[in-house]
Amino acid sequence: MKKIHILALIVVVAAIGVVMSLSMNSSTYAGFEEASEHPGREYHVIGTLSPDRPVEYDAMKDANSFSFYMLDNEGVEMLVRYSDTKPQDFEKLDQLVVIGKMKDGHFSAHKMNLKCPSKYNSDQVPEGFEETKFVIGNE
Repeated sequence: MKKIHILALIVVVAAIGVVMSLSMNSSTYAGFEEASEHPGREYHVIGTLSPDRPVEYDAMKDANSFSFYMLDNEGVEMLVRYSDTKPQDFEKLDQLVVIGKMKDGHFSAHKMNLKCPSKYNSDQVPEGFEETKFVIGNE
């Protein structure tokens, strides 16, 4: 075989490997309804904690799991079981993203991204406060 044929073969094998790895690990943003339709696929679900629903966590029983009810952006409520420790101030969240799959009638999450409420509000700016602009360069 010529060197050019070997090089072309290596490039083709590498391209096939990249395409396969991207298609295997791809997860998309969806609601609980779509995740229920495809239980083996991983999804990112954006939503908020369900009001008036309990967060079930018992550190003595299992410190590395807890469950809660979540409303997705489409208003569908689902039980979420998270397989890691409960974040501090979890009940005060504005929004969260759970990453996982549907399993036995609930959403089984292995990762979670949290959006906590801001501690700064525009109506709490003290009187006499002036915005300072920093200019970099020649303006």
